[in-house]
Amino acid sequence: MVLSTCADNRVTSRSMTVTVIGGKFYCQTNKDYLKCRQIAKNPSVALCFGRFTVEGVCKDIGKPCDNEFFVNELGKHYPDAARRWSALPCECVLEITPTLIQSWIYDNDIPYIESWDMHTKTYMKQRQL
Repeated sequence: MVLSTCADNRVTSRSMTVTVIGGKFYCQTNKDYLKCRQIAKNPSVALCFGRFTVEGVCKDIGKPCDNEFFVNELGKHYPDAARRWSALPCECVLEITPTLIQSWIYDNDIPYIESWDMHTKTYMKQRQL
């Protein structure tokens, strides 16, 4: 997935290895990277993959070694990433709690956006002009 972060009027995006556990999105990165500094200033982030976008709130939940549930799940789907990065001393786990998920779809060649609002727990399918 692509993770987008923003702080100080600068938006950045970066491909990340992401796993979903219990309805939250998780990835790991070096705590000294720009994206972590931006998240510290502005925890609102977005993820995208294919026709889906996910808006959410992100926080650093500590090192991979302190989050065994994450390393185990990451290892099931991305064993090379878990092996290569999880033991590095500057790595941290980012937890993204989704607030809005949207998807572009076509129904009889008519474009729609499907939206799942996590705050209100509602779904909406809206035609696009």
